[in-house]
Amino acid sequence: MDKRTIIGAACIVSIGLYSLGWTIKTGIVAFKDRDRIVTVKGLAEREVKADKVTWPLVYKELGNDPMEMYNLLERKNQKVVAFLKNAGIKDSEIIVNPPSISDRQADNYGNDILNYRYKATSVITVTSTDVEKVTSLIRRQTDLMKQGVAIVNDEYGNSINYDFTGLNTIKPAMVEEATRNARATAEKFAEDSGSDLGNIRTAYQGQFSIEDRDANTPFIKRVRVVTTIEYNLE
Repeated sequence: MDKRTIIGAACIVSIGLYSLGWTIKTGIVAFKDRDRIVTVKGLAEREVKADKVTWPLVYKELGNDPMEMYNLLERKNQKVVAFLKNAGIKDSEIIVNPPSISDRQADNYGNDILNYRYKATSVITVTSTDVEKVTSLIRRQTDLMKQGVAIVNDEYGNSINYDFTGLNTIKPAMVEEATRNARATAEKFAEDSGSDLGNIRTAYQGQFSIEDRDANTPFIKRVRVVTTIEYNLE
């Protein structure tokens, strides 16, 4: 093998090694670039007052004569409606549901002796946006008891519900706040890691949740949203 052949082969090998080295280097940098991201979450919370209340006034009676029980329920319904209207509740906010009567003897699988065969349930539902007025009436239920109407509270399927329907009015500001909090976290991370915060890579807006602030104040709601954002680091 002559000298020129040896030199040519050496050049080819050198070029090959250089190309391999450049490929490996480029691959490592690209891999690092892909991993140079930070994922952060931003939280926004607000406490708001409920703007709608649904109050089912439930009371029950026992008896042996269905017709007599219907008449009794009708008289008591009139007392309840009068109580509500005198307090300023509108006709459009009151729904008097048809009473239901169950035959306890037919449902008595244990064959126990029953003093009263029938059980009647009456439900009058108040739905209003005047939450404060209705809440004050709920505290005055003893006034109905003095008239012979005993309201059953917290019965399954007929509990008092407070709702907040104004979510759309506060959504934009809460999303902005959550995004701002997420960016502040990302900037602090970038500073601590000796990097500069780049552009947003991906962003996800979490679902809004509305919950009671606590068990004692269901008319005060806590609205919450969490956003998840990925930033590039430079």
